[in-house]
Amino acid sequence: MINRVVLVGRLTKDPELKYTQTGIAVCRFTLAVNRAFQNASGEREADFVSCVAWRKQAENIANFLKKGSLAGVDGRIQTGSFQGQDGKRVYTTEVVADSTQFLEPRNASADRSSSGPDYGAPAPSYAPQQNYQNQQPSQQYQQPNQQSYARTDEDPFATGGGPIEVSDDDLPF
Repeated sequence: MINRVVLVGRLTKDPELKYTQTGIAVCRFTLAVNRAFQNASGEREADFVSCVAWRKQAENIANFLKKGSLAGVDGRIQTGSFQGQDGKRVYTTEVVADSTQFLEPRNASADRSSSGPDYGAPAPSYAPQQNYQNQQPSQQYQQPNQQSYARTDEDPFATGGGPIEVSDDDLPF
């Protein structure tokens, strides 16, 4: 059986961090996730998904995310039920986060606060990206020999950054 969920959305309010009686951290938060389609009036609707994280991940979420923060959650769906105060059975569904990714810098949500959060909007272009090309090599790392390609027509990237022409027959799919 497979029970896997991947979500990207914005927090609808600040995460709530609590500790169990045995001292284990638990954090509950809700993600607003835009639907992929528009309704009849041309507006995008959002789903509000309850999420829970445990232990160190819960503490990190509480420390680094707040209302409007863009986050990615990889986890599983968990259902449960309890007896409500009125005696009726209440059913719950939530996503248990196995991994949570912070998808924008800390100060990005402060930049949006004047106009209010746009739940589910794509990450701004200044979101942190790994750029390994600009990092300095360590002392032990040696640059590869650039003369390993004797003929430039064998190196598909020797075009100086221009487009590479690929026919449909070259594609594996």
